[in-house]
Amino acid sequence: MKPDEGTAMSDFAGGSQTPASDRPSPALAALAEAHGIATHFWSFFGEDVTVPQATLRAVLAAMGVDPRTDAEVDSALADAIQQPWRRLVPPSAVVRAGGGELAVHVADEHDVSLSVGLEDGSWRDLEIPEQRPEARLVDGTIVWRVQVPLPGDLPLGWHTVHATQRPHGGGEPDRRAQCTLVVTPGRLAEPPARPGRDGRSWGLMAQLYSVRSRGSWGMGDYADMGDLAAIAGDRGADFLLVNPVHAAEVTSPIEASPYRPATRRFLAPLYVRPEDIREVAYLPPADRARVAQLRAPAAAMNDDAARIDRDAVWTAKRAALEIVFAAPRSAGRQAEYEAFVDREGTPLQDFALWCALEEHFAGADRPAEAAEISSDLVARLRVELAERIAFHSWLQWIADEQVAAAQAAAVASGMRIGIMHDLAVGVHPLGSDAWSLRHLYAQRITVGAPPDMYNQQGQNWNQPPWLPGALAETGYAALRDMVRGLLRHAGALRIDHVIGLFRLWWIPAGAGAGEGTYVRYDHEAMIGVLALEAHRAGAVVIGEDLGLVEPWVRDELASRGILGTSVLWFEQEGDAPRPPERYRRDVLATVNTHDLPPTAGYLADEHVALRARLGLLEQPVDEALADAANERAAMLALLRERGLIGPDAGEEEIIAALNVLITASPSRLLGVALVDAVGERRVQNQPGTDKEYPNWQVPLAGATGTAVLIEDLPASARFVALTDAVDAAL
Repeated sequence: MKPDEGTAMSDFAGGSQTPASDRPSPALAALAEAHGIATHFWSFFGEDVTVPQATLRAVLAAMGVDPRTDAEVDSALADAIQQPWRRLVPPSAVVRAGGGELAVHVADEHDVSLSVGLEDGSWRDLEIPEQRPEARLVDGTIVWRVQVPLPGDLPLGWHTVHATQRPHGGGEPDRRAQCTLVVTPGRLAEPPARPGRDGRSWGLMAQLYSVRSRGSWGMGDYADMGDLAAIAGDRGADFLLVNPVHAAEVTSPIEASPYRPATRRFLAPLYVRPEDIREVAYLPPADRARVAQLRAPAAAMNDDAARIDRDAVWTAKRAALEIVFAAPRSAGRQAEYEAFVDREGTPLQDFALWCALEEHFAGADRPAEAAEISSDLVARLRVELAERIAFHSWLQWIADEQVAAAQAAAVASGMRIGIMHDLAVGVHPLGSDAWSLRHLYAQRITVGAPPDMYNQQGQNWNQPPWLPGALAETGYAALRDMVRGLLRHAGALRIDHVIGLFRLWWIPAGAGAGEGTYVRYDHEAMIGVLALEAHRAGAVVIGEDLGLVEPWVRDELASRGILGTSVLWFEQEGDAPRPPERYRRDVLATVNTHDLPPTAGYLADEHVALRARLGLLEQPVDEALADAANERAAMLALLRERGLIGPDAGEEEIIAALNVLITASPSRLLGVALVDAVGERRVQNQPGTDKEYPNWQVPLAGATGTAVLIEDLPASARFVALTDAVDAAL
């Protein structure tokens, strides 16, 4: 289960009642609320908790608001109220197609004219209807708020509103301003499906790094992604959901968790298959031999079922990729590379610069000046490290090509959706995004989850949050670029912890995980940008909304055509499993997730045994085993009632029956875990652990504990039986 997903998502946190001396003044509370900061909430344990003033002040300071005295609080509150009135137009506006309006603030005795520069280069003037505008005294001047309706026929896309203010009666303009206008679809289209399936599809779910082939370099790669998709598509699957393939570090140690990347904007070169680069075929014999020599020890790890060694894989791959990069490219290939670099622009150059700096300072003390992308030192190193910057830019081009090839293989196999990428909730605090986009991230703040019955101290994910105001100021460009990049060669996107588009739990530096508060985001804008980019890509979007997410949040997502998530073990009605017929229709339904043990491990109580070994149980082992047995017995009883298993059913039959069970739901998408299709028992991620368990490093293995390679799947009776059963039931 993902952090925070077992808790109700109404405004709550944990902890005891706040002492009166720590409670914020009414003015401080009003200031916090004006900036979208929750000042009170209900805890998971039923307590009405007031956020201490120290927490509010720390969160406000991270937003650039740092009043020290009561007078400064009053002044900051007045400023927050006045700020929108000081702008001729807001920095950005995200509206749904067919309507919307723009608030314009015009100085007294002045007129304003407005026009929209459309994405296609054309222009539209905006008409201002007769109205009774609201007035306010702002900085000694009367300002009028005028509501300007937007034409209902504005096309979807990224446009710019241009506003010009001039004195009554004419004269030269004395003020100009622009507003990023994003017109978004009201609702995404339904997911595509094969004929005769009532609009439903099933797909395979896999942790890509764990799924290897005989051509791998010790871990799964983009070539393996295409091959796995092709195999699944041939079995009747319409999508392949993989873990996030965001770029991580380029120096050791490489972060194992795909949910803590260096950037969410660019792809991980770690997954590149060197031999699939066209230039390899034309390398001189000595260079080809060197590439083969580098691959040999990495390829030897393909049969190791114990652990994925990302550092060893990247050391070998990087050396091979440097050889290929140095080889000459044809005129056509060079033109393609240069076109890619031009299209990706400054964000790519900044990411490649970060990679080069990581290598440059590896193992050495890093000067403070290197923390600022605009510093003189970084400007100098941008020139000195130009060759390494070019190398890392080239790697992104190669990764992009190989992901495109994987999606092409998925579609060619018959998949209606293809690759389904996974978007992590945040980034590493020392990664590329947090460095190059520092102005978008809160400093001295991390995100996490408040205390609940499973994590009574709360959780700190050690990831910096986006600043809501900075996103609006920049027209949500970072969100757009991130989603657009992921969907360039994909048919779907899963949003990890989708509640993060609505609010996040902010934890001030030095505070405990339970000593934070919620900060609200403009979910209408965030979801609108997501929907627009998904619409343009023709992609499906799934939000991970596990847990007791507030009904209105699920309704809001559903109204925009964003699917939710259902997991068999979490679907309960009282003490009994919920009949699948009562699952939601607009969801991705699965038996398990990567944070739960594979079904074979669950049936064998591996999850209890593992937590007992790691000291994570909060109850006696016997009680935990009894609870697991009761949960399992209820589920098996449901399977027997439906005639899906007999009285002496074995592990393989039960796993197939559980997956067939969820096909009885109306859910549009059904996910089959690859680990269940091969009999793997080990969990990929054990929440609550760091060094104690090899999270995100477990290779795919079968029931006997030996490594399972992609080439083994078509002939695997277990894989064929499970996929056949699901495909036939659907």
